[in-house]
Amino acid sequence: MDYGEKLFWLSVLIQRKYAQICAELDLTPMQATLLCAIKDEPRRMTYLAAALGMTKNALSQLVDRTERRALVSRVSSEQDRRVIMLVVTPAGKVLAEAVYAETVKRLPEIADSLSADDQRALEHVATAIVDASGVQAPTSS
Repeated sequence: MDYGEKLFWLSVLIQRKYAQICAELDLTPMQATLLCAIKDEPRRMTYLAAALGMTKNALSQLVDRTERRALVSRVSSEQDRRVIMLVVTPAGKVLAEAVYAETVKRLPEIADSLSADDQRALEHVATAIVDASGVQAPTSS
């Protein structure tokens, strides 16, 4: 198996663990990711579409489904009423915090079979990749 294939299968393991956590909380992975993206502050719909790699139409459909569950709501921006912001509801915040906490706690389980040194090396490499990507971790609340 070459390097690209190994990364592919690593992504499958990560996605599988994330999907399991989401299912336990009665969320789809995309709903959970959406909730986590807005758990600490409202976000513009255009920002979310780009950040989640979705078309505006696909995001709108995801928001519709999540809004029907009373987990998010759309509001107009105070600065520009034409701009639509997505905010998490109190129930959505509880679920977002739960999925985020469970994922952070349980995702490292995929490396349980590695030695302590290899786990530290994986943490170092994962940190370097995330730092180089420009992804900004949300502040903890």
